[in-house]
Amino acid sequence: MLQLQPFGRTGHQSTRTIFGAAALGNVTQDEADRTLEVLLEHGVNHIDVAASYGGAEDRIGPWMDRYRDHFFLATKTGERSYEKARESIHRSLDRMRVSYVDLLQLHNLVDPIEWDQALSPGGAIDAAVEARDQGLVRFVGVTGHGTSIAAMHLRSLQRFDPPCGGKDPFDSVLLPYSFVVMQNERYAADFERLVEECIRKNVAVQTIKSIALRPWWGREHTTTTWYEPMTEQVQIDAAVHWVLARPGVFLNTASDVELLPKVLDAAGRFTPDISAAEAGRVLARLDATPIFV
Repeated sequence: MLQLQPFGRTGHQSTRTIFGAAALGNVTQDEADRTLEVLLEHGVNHIDVAASYGGAEDRIGPWMDRYRDHFFLATKTGERSYEKARESIHRSLDRMRVSYVDLLQLHNLVDPIEWDQALSPGGAIDAAVEARDQGLVRFVGVTGHGTSIAAMHLRSLQRFDPPCGGKDPFDSVLLPYSFVVMQNERYAADFERLVEECIRKNVAVQTIKSIALRPWWGREHTTTTWYEPMTEQVQIDAAVHWVLARPGVFLNTASDVELLPKVLDAAGRFTPDISAAEAGRVLARLDATPIFV
């Protein structure tokens, strides 16, 4: 069974393994519905999607007709202005056939200029807070990729003093965390500082790219992930267990429906007595290359 833990200060007990619905971006509804059966079989109760993930929000829509109460539903907007972010939020609600989402995240907020625009008056943060106040969004988060994102997320959490709309605007962060990426000493140090702040503010920490192995480097893509992933179960076990061995973090699954059962299988077999060091010894033997430089 998948472990449950509080999703920050939201009050929701989320499965530590969250479905990364980018995997639904280019699948048929039949394929999506088979994926839903996998999620239900493993007990996943948290979905993370985005407006920019192809047709993923549309694929989720039919699920919500029957299972809205089963899932903590999160989506993202990549817009930076109030007007466009507001439109994006309403479009996501329409696509997914819901009256609200549990979490609305400002997507890939890493570029300093875009960061300032989104978090300034008239920016996307105003649309997110407005939607929260209107009951269209329950919580707000921020996401991002790259080796500078941990430091940027820390800036985001410290941006608002006094808090925006009477409370801290960000209830969660999402960023890379894996054995491979944490070999970057600077990123690792930034990540630790961010986690310390998240613990202080009770902000949920979602992690991505757990099974990223290396860039494709021109090779034929054999999965729908934009990077070459680990595909052997023993490798996936080690990568997933390495992440879950860190208390408090969540692991978002990779963007490929064929890899999903392997990741969920690994997560379901994780136990607290599995150490990161044990998993790290397996991962250290792989020919891995960071996908972010």
